[in-house]
Amino acid sequence: ESVKTARLPAAESCRYLLHRGRLKALPMRLGAMVASPLWSLRGKLRMLAEPFIFSGGRADESVSEFITRRLGHEILEKAMEPFVAGTLAADADQACAAAVLPRLAALEQRYGSIGAGVLVNRILRRNTASTTDTFSFRGGMGTLVETLLKTPGISLRTGHSAEELAREGDGWQAAAATQQGQRTVSACHVIVATPAPAAAKLVASLDGELAKLLRGIDYAGLAVVHAGLARDAVGHPLDGSGFLAPKGESATLTGNLWMSTLFPDRAPPGKILLTSYLGGARAPQVAAWDDGRLVGETLKTLRPLIDLKTDPEMVRIDRHREALPLYHGAYQARMQAIATRLQHIPGLHLEANYRGGVSVRDRLACGHAVANRILGARRWPSVERKRHEETGKPGGEIASQFF
Repeated sequence: ESVKTARLPAAESCRYLLHRGRLKALPMRLGAMVASPLWSLRGKLRMLAEPFIFSGGRADESVSEFITRRLGHEILEKAMEPFVAGTLAADADQACAAAVLPRLAALEQRYGSIGAGVLVNRILRRNTASTTDTFSFRGGMGTLVETLLKTPGISLRTGHSAEELAREGDGWQAAAATQQGQRTVSACHVIVATPAPAAAKLVASLDGELAKLLRGIDYAGLAVVHAGLARDAVGHPLDGSGFLAPKGESATLTGNLWMSTLFPDRAPPGKILLTSYLGGARAPQVAAWDDGRLVGETLKTLRPLIDLKTDPEMVRIDRHREALPLYHGAYQARMQAIATRLQHIPGLHLEANYRGGVSVRDRLACGHAVANRILGARRWPSVERKRHEETGKPGGEIASQFF
C-alpha cells in the first residue's frame, strides 16, 4: 500500500478511438453513447434494442458473434474488436466470448440482457464503495518482484531452469539445471506459473493428455515501442489514457498508451512517455521486424494523430514472441478439461495467464486463491513428514521455493 500510486485524474477524463483517421473520444456513459458521432443512427437504435434481444448463444460463441448478436455490428467494429486486439492481442472473430468477456456473458445468462444486468448491478452497488480503482507502483511493476524478494519465508533461486517434475511419495520433486549442475527440490505442492508450452514439457511424463491440452494453447507475438519526447513535441493535449485502433484503421498498431498521463513519475519533468503496441493476432509477423521498421511504422501512425513534430529523444523496444495466450476457439471447454485432469494430480497447480485472465489484477487474484487452497489443504505429504524428521520443525509448512 505504501508504494501504490493512483491513476492521474487526467487519464480518467477521456479514452480515444482511432476513427476515420482521427482520434475521437470514446463515450463512457449511455447518454454519451447515444449522442456520439461514432455510431450511425441505425447503430444506435440497434444498441438500444439490446434488452429486447432473445438470449441464448452457443457455449463456444466468439466475441464477434456474441457482440453482433447482442449489440450489433457497429459496436463490434468500433468498440469491442479494438478492445480485444488492443488489450488482449486477440482476434475477435476467434476469441471465446465466455473466456474474454466473462462479465458480459454472465450478465446475459443471469438477466437475459447486458443492459438490464448493468442496471441491476448499478442499483445493487449504489451504496457500495468501489474496490476496482486503477493503480500502479511508484517504482513500476518491478515493485511486485522486489516486494517478493523481501517477503519472509521466501527462498528465490535465480539461474535455475526447471526441467522435470516427479512424484515423491505423496509430495513432489522438481529437477532444475544450474551452472553448477542439476539440483532437486522437494515440496508438498508445486505451482507451475510458466507459459503453457513450458508447462506442457514439465507435465508430459505425469499426464500426456494434460500436456496435449497445454500444447494446444496458442500465443500472440507482440512488439512494444516506448518513445520518450519533450512535451512540446506533441500538439495533442494527451488528456486521456491513450487510444485503441480498429483493424480497419491500422493493420499493425493496436493501441497507444500515454503513460506519463496515466501515472506520475513515468517521465521526467517536461517530458512524456508514449507506449505503442504492434502485432498480436492481427499481425503476428510484426514481432520479428527489425528496430528501424518498428519505429518507423509507429511514428508514421502517430504523427498525424497526435501532431507529433519531432522524432523521439528516447526509444526502447520490447519484443515478446509469446506475449499473451489467445483465448481462441472452445477455450472454456479446454480449461474445464485441464481442471479435470488436475483433479487426479493432487499437489500440482497450474497458475499462469492462460487460466483466469491475463491482467495483473487477474494474476494477483488467482495467486491469492491458489495460496488459500494450499494453506487450507488437509494433507500432510510424506515429504513434509520427512522434513519434520530431519529438521525437527513442525509439519504443515509449505515449502516456498521459486526458480
